[in-house]
Amino acid sequence: MVKVVGIRFKPVGKIYFFDPVGIEFEEGEYAVLDTARGVECGCVAQKNHEVMPCQVVEPLRKVIRKANDEDMKKLEGNRRREEEAYKICMQKINEHKLDMNLVDVECAFDGSNLLFYFTADGRVDFRELVKDLAGVFRTRIELRQIGVRDEAKMIGGVGICGRTLCCSGYLDSFVPVSIKMAKEQGLSLNPTKISGSCGRLMCCLKYEQEAYEDLTKSMPKVGALVEIPGGIKGTVEKIALLRRIVTVRIDGNNTSDLKDFPADELKILRNGKARHDAESDINEEELKGLE
Repeated sequence: MVKVVGIRFKPVGKIYFFDPVGIEFEEGEYAVLDTARGVECGCVAQKNHEVMPCQVVEPLRKVIRKANDEDMKKLEGNRRREEEAYKICMQKINEHKLDMNLVDVECAFDGSNLLFYFTADGRVDFRELVKDLAGVFRTRIELRQIGVRDEAKMIGGVGICGRTLCCSGYLDSFVPVSIKMAKEQGLSLNPTKISGSCGRLMCCLKYEQEAYEDLTKSMPKVGALVEIPGGIKGTVEKIALLRRIVTVRIDGNNTSDLKDFPADELKILRNGKARHDAESDINEEELKGLE
């Protein structure tokens, strides 16, 4: 086992492990650390604990010290510098008439560089912008293009559920979300109903996916030929997966009746192929663009 302390550099950012070098930390404290980007200051998200060696990314970098009053003043000064840099960069973007959207600015703890995050529909020639910013701040300037999901995480907002966006509230990393999940959960494939504020598929589609996959294994598909109590045959027309209720069409005497049955009371004679309602007939390319 390896003893580590978990550090975050952003409020809802990824947790990185560091060697505490014998220093005891509590959650909420700040530490000065040796990172791949140089000396940085981060917040303790997980106090000293042990993890399996496979969970550690080598080389395991070390904590330098607990943050003192001087370090916290420096951190606060960097926040003010970031706000100033954001305003100036916005002015320069407008002056150069660049088709890009500035999202956030990050200042290195030692002030050695400024990192500007932006979104854009395509590639942007920002060489002149970098020269202008370097002339103003007299430090190394880096511009990094990010995706719309990262933008939503940085800016924050409220989802259609009325709660703070998951990505800006507690998700420290993104998980793959696919159109297949929406189909298996029986959701309408209308892009406006299954996409979040970022314009991509809602992250919450992933939360219950495993439960839906387990339920699907024991349920007949739409179109399946089944035998209902009494030995009568029918065709599955609709499924209420969570309630485990199956709507069966029973044909006989030139009439067709629809009746609901618990899934456990049906015997599957021939399974069908899953199909979706007419609302699902939307351009596949448009749906793929949500992933």
